[in-house]
Amino acid sequence: MNQESTFLYHEPCPECGSSDACGVFSDGHRYCYSCNTYFRPDGSVKTDGSVKTDGSVKTDGSVKTDGSVKKEVTRVSKECIPFEDLEAVSLTKRCISKDTCSKFKYFSTVYKGKPCQVACYYDDSGSLVGQKLRFPDKSFAVLGSISNRLYGSQLWASGKKIVITEGEIDCLTVSQLQGNKWPVVSIPNGAQGARKSIEANLEYLDKFEEVVLMFDMDEPGRKACEECAKILPAGKAYIANLPCKDPNECLSEGKGSEVLQAVWNAKPYRPDGIVSGTDLYEKCVTNIDDLKDSVEYPWVALQNKTKGARHGELYVFTSGSGMGKSTILRELEYYFGVQRGELCGIVALEESTRKTGLELMSIHLNSRLILDPECADEGERSRAFSETIGNGRFFLYDHFGSLDSGNLLSKLRYMIVSLGCKRIFLDHISIVVSGMDTDEDGGERKAIDKLMTNLRSLVEETGATMFVVSHLKRPEKKGHEEGAQVSLSQLRGSGAIAQLSDMVIGLERNQQGDNPNVLTIRVLKNRFCGDTGISGYLEYDPETGRLKDCPQGSEDCPFESEF
Repeated sequence: MNQESTFLYHEPCPECGSSDACGVFSDGHRYCYSCNTYFRPDGSVKTDGSVKTDGSVKTDGSVKTDGSVKKEVTRVSKECIPFEDLEAVSLTKRCISKDTCSKFKYFSTVYKGKPCQVACYYDDSGSLVGQKLRFPDKSFAVLGSISNRLYGSQLWASGKKIVITEGEIDCLTVSQLQGNKWPVVSIPNGAQGARKSIEANLEYLDKFEEVVLMFDMDEPGRKACEECAKILPAGKAYIANLPCKDPNECLSEGKGSEVLQAVWNAKPYRPDGIVSGTDLYEKCVTNIDDLKDSVEYPWVALQNKTKGARHGELYVFTSGSGMGKSTILRELEYYFGVQRGELCGIVALEESTRKTGLELMSIHLNSRLILDPECADEGERSRAFSETIGNGRFFLYDHFGSLDSGNLLSKLRYMIVSLGCKRIFLDHISIVVSGMDTDEDGGERKAIDKLMTNLRSLVEETGATMFVVSHLKRPEKKGHEEGAQVSLSQLRGSGAIAQLSDMVIGLERNQQGDNPNVLTIRVLKNRFCGDTGISGYLEYDPETGRLKDCPQGSEDCPFESEF
């Protein structure tokens, strides 16, 4: 029976005599809904399991036509519809030929008064064990057992490549496009049961060199591809991409050749994070503008060795207490957020947001508002506010003291992703972990390790530039307040700070010396170009609170050449 035929009218049934229970269909077949008799277009009749043609009757599993008897060699599950009640026909709407349907045992029939399509499933011995029935309303029924079977697997023993689809129609489609010559099978229960079906057939699939997963191009299908690829032997799984939702839709839209291309161009599955060097062409050849996206620092002393600040990098400023770490960060906030007009996120855990705002305004006014509030009248303060902290380029986290790293990271991510801040300033790392339970052995070190790993991942993921303040351990002899040289080994808490940062910049100042306001800038780590050591000097102006270059060799610089 051609399931795609249409109902025409009712007429009396010649078998049971019903006046109007027999339906007549456009392909010539008739069906009585009273006595369940099916009249084939050729005049043969199917009643209660027997088939009448020229007067012969089938009753015991044999098929009689012209008097001869043909025994069915395939064992059939008692629950399945007998083959003599099934018919292979072309699926016109699906563009599937009769030959393809016949090869894959995809039939049409009437089941319990309803026309349906029947996909036959076989076990490893070639015996029919189940049938999947598909009705016109897209509902399904299963006779026998198809659990964990692959539709069409009885046709292929082994080979170089096998394609697995998400449904029987797609299986027929791909096979037909390949001339029904190359292995194609389907999972039985769609994307939701794909992994279980693949797991049950790993031994069978291992007989093929390549397994191409061609599931539907929707979210469940893509997810199922990933899950199935993970359990296949390494290097065996390939994932195909289609221009339409599934292979049959491609065929219906005249894109059958693209299905074949998808088979042969399927990409080998790789776990997350593993890429082929061949996939990096655009990043290494075409799209290199970001490599030129380096912003010069406002001081020659810092620019000399660092070659500027770049997106997606993590910079750590460190020194002893009161050396100017927060001051240099404030200058950078002003530089990026005011002079360059970039969006900046500020997390200053040892000062209020008001103080941060006043400090930025002070830089703008070139006068310290906190020490001398009357250095500028209200109009000047208003202009300074609107041109600095109030210019819409700054976003601050209003929090004082310690906080857990998860909370901190969520705030930073929001600043970067939702607010668009590409320059992040965190002052400082040690206070983040100060409130954590770090009494256990190595507690602080482990906490900082985790925090630095997360910060590193965040800048890699988002492309943001992050400037971080970190404290130092006290040296055994000469203190940092007395101008002791800074080293990476003195970073407080964890080696992860040095290991995971792109740049570590140390500040040195002898607060009790002859030049207490001159900072030595020492680059301790430079992943970008490897150039480390003293890069220059900055001079702090106590009246304005500003930092300026102190060029070596000038009258203002008290140090001899150290380069």
